[in-house]
Amino acid sequence: MTTIGRATGDIAELSTRMRTFIDEEVIPAERALAAEDAAATAALDELRGRAKELGLWALGHPAEVGGGGVPFLDFVYLNEIIGRSEFGQLAVGSVSMQDTLMLYRHGTEEQRARWIPPIVSGETLPSVGMTEPEVAGSDPTLVATRAELVDDTWIINGHKWFTTGVAQAGYCTVFARTEPDSAPRHSAVSAIIVPTDTPGFEIVRSIPTMGHDPSDHYEVRLTNVRVPAANLLGERGRGFAVAQDRLGAGRIFHCMRWLGQAQRAYELMCERANTRFAHGSLLAEKGEIQRYIAESAAYIHAHRLMTLDAARAMDAGEDYRIRVGLIKFWGARMLHNVIDRAIQVHGALGLTADTPLERMYRQARYARVYDGPDEVHRMSTARRLLRDPGAAPWK
Repeated sequence: MTTIGRATGDIAELSTRMRTFIDEEVIPAERALAAEDAAATAALDELRGRAKELGLWALGHPAEVGGGGVPFLDFVYLNEIIGRSEFGQLAVGSVSMQDTLMLYRHGTEEQRARWIPPIVSGETLPSVGMTEPEVAGSDPTLVATRAELVDDTWIINGHKWFTTGVAQAGYCTVFARTEPDSAPRHSAVSAIIVPTDTPGFEIVRSIPTMGHDPSDHYEVRLTNVRVPAANLLGERGRGFAVAQDRLGAGRIFHCMRWLGQAQRAYELMCERANTRFAHGSLLAEKGEIQRYIAESAAYIHAHRLMTLDAARAMDAGEDYRIRVGLIKFWGARMLHNVIDRAIQVHGALGLTADTPLERMYRQARYARVYDGPDEVHRMSTARRLLRDPGAAPWK
């Protein structure tokens, strides 16, 4: 039995091998991968090949579709290690796992047969079109993109942005309003699979974000995009159920990857403190730096236990919503604060590309917005707790 704090058995051995691959092969390649040029593509392809050779590829994808079939709770432990590098999930084929699981659970046999094999093998990537610039992304019931069913064909018109990875994707799961305005707001939107080479599906631009230009976040316009009625993913009007099924596990995966990033930033902070001499002593001997170290360790450990508990609840079929809400906003803040302290200990060096910290800091700031901003998770979690104080995780 896997304990809440430590992976045991086969997963412990697999975790050791994953740690070696991430630390000794992926992390040393980060500078080349960050260049986002032809050499970066070649470096990533080489890492993917190595992951397959080492038996580390697509481990969390279902075995029935060619994945490693690692159980959910076991994969949570692996994701902590994969997250040590920003490029880890690309190197080991886990970046597409949420979409594989979404298709596996909600797709038709035809949809699964067409899209899952190339996703699991790494030949193509999926993307998701939910957020729109004209409406608040924190309230998905406001989705304005529309899809009309005419003679067995969906005709889609709309405007999306922050459609991550769509330029490299084979298809985009577009969330569009398919029901009348009078329909209940949580039963008005459907998920529709749109191949990215469909006429009318236009990638407008890569959106510059926090000094990252080009980024992997894109603006997309859909103008009279036509796809077969059979491209509906899940039930009509049940798009939010499909999305939530994807996001629940996805938020746990995010939170575990954040642990990997935070742990790496913590290690860099300790190394710097133990080697940097200033104002008469090592930084490690100064009380304020010791506070940074101790508080960071406490934040990381607390977040790890909270996240593993949320994963356990989900794996056991319990109501996990409060736990996931807590770890989403707590983890994003933890990640931001630990990396921020690590940068401060490095001083001017921490602001440069000579360490991974400046790229990690940008990712940490994104974390407080994507998959629901911190404010929304705090609000929704508080409402659930106020309705039933006995639902607190420690009860």
